[in-house]
Amino acid sequence: MSVARLVSALQFCPGGCVFGPPARRDPAPSLQSRVFNMLLALLPYKQQLASIEAVQAHVQKLALQPASYEPPGLGRGVEATLTKMGGWPVYYTAPSSGFEDCNYVMFLHGGGFINEIAPAHWRFVGEMTRKARVSCVVPIYPLAPRATAKDVVPATGELLRMLLEDAGSAKVTVVGNSAGAGLALAACQWLRDRGHRQPNQMVLISPAGDASVSRPEQIEIAKRDPIQDIPGIVEAGRLYAGALDIGHPFVSPLNGAFRCLAPMTIFAGTRDLLYPDSVDLAERARAVGVPVELHLLRDQPHNYALMPTPEGRRARALIMRMVA
Repeated sequence: MSVARLVSALQFCPGGCVFGPPARRDPAPSLQSRVFNMLLALLPYKQQLASIEAVQAHVQKLALQPASYEPPGLGRGVEATLTKMGGWPVYYTAPSSGFEDCNYVMFLHGGGFINEIAPAHWRFVGEMTRKARVSCVVPIYPLAPRATAKDVVPATGELLRMLLEDAGSAKVTVVGNSAGAGLALAACQWLRDRGHRQPNQMVLISPAGDASVSRPEQIEIAKRDPIQDIPGIVEAGRLYAGALDIGHPFVSPLNGAFRCLAPMTIFAGTRDLLYPDSVDLAERARAVGVPVELHLLRDQPHNYALMPTPEGRRARALIMRMVA
């Protein structure tokens, strides 16, 4: 099914749709979710992505005053250890009661490849560690334009390869949100192309799959998106691409091959101008035999699965069950 036909079909899908194994449909967007969308629109996120100049000014500000990547607090029952791998800071988290026989999660944070890991990401890492009793591996990958996809994707793939090797028979899940979900997909494609084994599964939250953001329908979706705008996403993608073409699979993994990848679960909402990427991603992966679940909810914003709404809490509860 084409993206355009699926977008049209969603107008008659009152509570959002799940593509994959049968699952309970969620009710219409909750009151909390509708209020949260209005609050998001009042915050400066969209202004920071409204133009090329806004992104460049933001990047220059961060170059002068880099944001901290240290966890502000992971909550009770979680321990964190900082190490260095391949020159990158890498955090390991584990339940305070011990991590023997724990499964593993590699978490790749979002932020358009220009923003550092945020407190909301760390809260999610703490929640996974505590509730699912997993050990999380959190690479603090370098940001654009100082680092670009040519180096970041292979380095992430190599970290994942080492984790898979060290994990032995334990389950390894790669979880990424937004840019981090795109990086997760690109890293798994890199692993496959070099003959390495795949993780047990991927969880992709509002994945950024095509940095060109060039679909005609995305112009209309952007008007409803309370967080993102097209010019800024394209500029951030250009900075991350560096010397590569913006269509290169390292930058736009939707253009890569999908054969022999790990099973995927994808979360997206129709107020996210990137959600057509999720639809195409699910269709292309399923077409070559990769198991996929796409949880596409009406009127949910970018990264809704990490937000303090009933829809976000249900998505996180599902993620906890998957990674445990």
